[in-house]
Amino acid sequence: MAAPLAGNRIIEFEGIGPAPYAGMLLADMGADVVKIARPSAARGPLIEDTGAAAMDRGKRIVTLDLKADEGRAAALSLAARADGLIEGLRPGVMERLGLGPAEAQAANPRLCYVRVTGWGQGGPLAQTAGHDINYIALTGALHAIGEPERPPVPPLNLVGDFGGGGMLAALGMLGGLIEAARTGRGPVVDAAMVDGAASQMAFIYAWTASGVWRDRRGDNLLDGAAPFYRCYACACGGYVAVGAIEPQFFRAMMEGVGLDPDTWDQAERARWPELAEALAERFATRDRDAWAARFAGSDACVTPVLALGEAAAHPHIADRATIGGIPPMPGPAPRFGDVIASGPPRGVEVGEVLSGWS
Repeated sequence: MAAPLAGNRIIEFEGIGPAPYAGMLLADMGADVVKIARPSAARGPLIEDTGAAAMDRGKRIVTLDLKADEGRAAALSLAARADGLIEGLRPGVMERLGLGPAEAQAANPRLCYVRVTGWGQGGPLAQTAGHDINYIALTGALHAIGEPERPPVPPLNLVGDFGGGGMLAALGMLGGLIEAARTGRGPVVDAAMVDGAASQMAFIYAWTASGVWRDRRGDNLLDGAAPFYRCYACACGGYVAVGAIEPQFFRAMMEGVGLDPDTWDQAERARWPELAEALAERFATRDRDAWAARFAGSDACVTPVLALGEAAAHPHIADRATIGGIPPMPGPAPRFGDVIASGPPRGVEVGEVLSGWS
């Protein structure tokens, strides 16, 4: 079985965060992703090269000076033979370089041109700087995460950068490749992180509209208020995660900690604080790994909260090679049978790419 995107040619213009992540996802699925790197890329003192390099797997890398006519011409020659292009620069930058959708699609009408930005290609904030925390702040997502009466807690940069940006940019590319195959013309995809973050909140917005979700932090089923869907401290200082939402799972969890499930009604919100206190007392009596062993193989939905340095050694994670290698890194996802398309990145010259893309 061939990798699902084998034969597809993608250009990725160097950036940080979501655009290279989208390129990695496409390379993982077998696309021939060629990253156009700048001779020297200033990322700032807080963004290490190792983070960006981790998303270069499976890619070929060419270095071009896009400020020079020769570099821009080489980039356009690659676009003329590619199926897709990903860029994550501020709106208008690619146009000023002469590499915007008009120029690229004039050379190649079938090109799917994916643009990843925080605020999108239009709107009052389109030209304003921002980061993941800013994009999710305007969608309601950030407001919903954290403890009551305390500031919201940033969920790393997963919701805006990678979920709302990178993953939806990759999805947009897939849709664009299908459209180009059907119509002979590639679309321009506006993959805005603010839109993607909002899209991920559709379920919560629906619950809010119906009255199931209260627009307050720490007061709902999935935000830590429910005693059967939260984390508890253990005797060792570690934590377990409890996700026993369904009645049968709730019963298994309660019996596992030695509490009678028949004396507690999951739906009785007034007693949630009381039940949370009872569960906290029980989980504090044993070490995290002892609880993990106690619930192993059960449907209680109780798992240890593993640190980054521990996750790769967990039997399930190791068996699937979900995280592996030295140093440990997450593997490709989703999977297509036994096909694993990615490999280490490789520097190449433009001529080598063009000769293979004839």
